[in-house]
This record gives sequence, C-alpha cells and structure tokens, in this order.
Amino acid sequence: MDRDTVTPTPHQLRALAHPVRLRMLGMLRMDGPATATSLAARLGLNTGATSYHLRQLAQHGFVVDDAERGNGRERWWKAAHTSTRTDTGVTSTPDDPAAGETVDAYLQSVVTVYTEWLQRAVEERPLLPQAWRDAGTFSDWHKRLTPASAERLLERIDALLTDLEDDDDPEALAYMVNLNAFVRPGQVGGDDE
Repeated sequence: MDRDTVTPTPHQLRALAHPVRLRMLGMLRMDGPATATSLAARLGLNTGATSYHLRQLAQHGFVVDDAERGNGRERWWKAAHTSTRTDTGVTSTPDDPAAGETVDAYLQSVVTVYTEWLQRAVEERPLLPQAWRDAGTFSDWHKRLTPASAERLLERIDALLTDLEDDDDPEALAYMVNLNAFVRPGQVGGDDE
C-alpha cells in the first residue's frame, strides 16, 4: 500500500464530501492513530457518530485498523495515506453522471475545513513567538495566466513542497502550507466583467 498519497475516484470522494470526515482524516494524519472515543471528544460528537464516519472512511480506503494498538475493547484507527490528491478536472460521464457534482461537494468540504484552519491560525497568531509570526503569511498574488501557465506554476510549487524535507530539529513545529489557486471569481468563461 502506498502510504504517501491517494488519488480517490469520484466514488471514493463521496466519503470525503463531509467536513467531519475530512477533519477526522486530517487528525489521524497529523496526530496519529486514535479511537472513535478520543476523536469524538476532540470533535464534540458522540461516539456513535464518530464510529459511523470512521466506518465510511474505512469502506473507501482512507483509514485502516491500527493492529499494533488496542486491547480488544477499543478499536484504534490510522490514516491509510499521508495525503490526498484530487483530480479536480473530473466531470460527469455516462457511467457516473454525478462525478462532477461529487468533486464539487468534496471541494466545498475542503474549503470549509481550510477556512476553519485559517481562522484558528489567525486567532492563535498573537500567542506565537515573533519568529513564528514572521514565518507565516496570509497573502495573495494576482497574475494574468493561461491555463497552461497556471498548471506549470502549480507543478513548480508542488515540486518545491514535495522535495522539502522535514526539519529534524527540536524547534521544528508542524507547518501548514495551504495553497488556493483559482480564477478570480466574477469572471464567467474567463472574460473580465
């Protein structure tokens, strides 16, 4: 099993088109294995709901049992992959007329979770040491690009982040890079309004 990435099919994406499941998967990826009970407490949910969402994630291959943990009474879960890559160009087909809608529903959930992360980052920013405040940004750049040049830009950013090694230093913290790249809203079909 490839532990690095997964590129889900539209059918698999249906399981991720729910913000709670995305949050749970993110927790398992970032914080390591957990039980339904511990995830429920962190998410403010009941254990039954958390167990249901974990089973949905497992059914679609995003989480697996952690056989090294547990004592028979408690079931531990871990992420099956470290990241999800999505083919956002998926459109509806005769075999799967809802494929495009599934991708869009998934992306709505992603944006919901990203917005929560950004809000928390801004709220906690005053609590960070100055060095960490200086090492973050909430910036945007506006460029006029063709689809081909936009794709090249994303490929270069992806390569840069993929090749970046984790720092093996006691001062290192988990650092999130959240990239949003899109045609500026308010333009239909690429025409400026």
